[in-house]
Amino acid sequence: MSKTALITGVTGQDGSYLSEFLLAKGYEVHGIIRRSSVDFRERIAHLEGTPHFHLHYADMSDSMSLVKLVGKVQPDEIYNLAAQSHVQVSFDAPEFTADVDAVGVLRILEAVRTNHLEAKCRIYQASTSELYGKVEDVPQSETTPFHPYSPYAVAKLYGYWIIKEYREAYNMFCCSGILFNHESERRGETFVTRKITLAAARIAQGMQDCLYLGNLDSLRDWGYARDYVECMWLILQHETPEDFVIATGVQHSVREFATLAFHHAGIELRWEGKGIDEKGIVNNLTPALSEREGVKVGDVVVAVSPDFYRPTDVVNLLGDPTKAKRELGWNPQSTSFEQLVELMVKHDMQKVTREHFNLAEYLEKGIVK
Repeated sequence: MSKTALITGVTGQDGSYLSEFLLAKGYEVHGIIRRSSVDFRERIAHLEGTPHFHLHYADMSDSMSLVKLVGKVQPDEIYNLAAQSHVQVSFDAPEFTADVDAVGVLRILEAVRTNHLEAKCRIYQASTSELYGKVEDVPQSETTPFHPYSPYAVAKLYGYWIIKEYREAYNMFCCSGILFNHESERRGETFVTRKITLAAARIAQGMQDCLYLGNLDSLRDWGYARDYVECMWLILQHETPEDFVIATGVQHSVREFATLAFHHAGIELRWEGKGIDEKGIVNNLTPALSEREGVKVGDVVVAVSPDFYRPTDVVNLLGDPTKAKRELGWNPQSTSFEQLVELMVKHDMQKVTREHFNLAEYLEKGIVK
């Protein structure tokens, strides 16, 4: 018999990939969406209308809606991916972040208990490498001490510990996947990786002059989101409920990511200056770009802005995926860092081309001026 899965945060990057993955496994997939005047279903639009994919209105801040929905769906597995997941925003909206990312996890657990599904339903909690924050050991594993360094990380730490508490207090099968940074062509456009790939594409096509970034020296362990959702599923298929680090074990700086992204957009960069004065300058262009008007050798296309520095900043995240590889048989290197950046830039080059043609058409028709 097929299993039934309930996914919170189904409209997000991970939720869309996980939905596709579970549907391919023969699952009945139910997703939670929030009522909003703006529709954010772009990532799952291609799944709507398929026989085994269902959407329901509920909210992580509304316990009654979660209790009713869990009772209705009777899920075998719950994947709690919903969160206010932007670290910088958590400094601006700390209370909302705590309500969704911390207490929201408790509401899911209690919805399962209220419906007496403790013995049936397995729960996956999307945790984060931001728990390590002001890191005490490199690389970070399941036994590395936590030192959260943002309101987002502190909220997620509550989620991690309440999962562990319910596992031990009520013998529930609930686990945390400590995910390090995972990106894709579906990543939100305010996140630094997608901000870089979109800017590289726009600068290459003459639709943007310069990209402004924060700390170029920040080090991250970047993986491909499509690969990471497989590990989420494997965690819930494991014989015993345990927590796992989900990472590649390879580290790169923001500067490296930008250099590679611009390379795939046809722009070779050189870096000059240090700290707040560092700049990425066009050193060379592919022949196709050289023939166009717009960006040219010597242009400053990347600059540092103090607006993008955080009050407290995590600078050195590197995960140790040994346990996931050994116990789950998961391969964190299915997609390399270089392949990931190339995939994202290729997608955004096509996206910007479409935007350019649409703008030209609108101008011609007088729709915009």
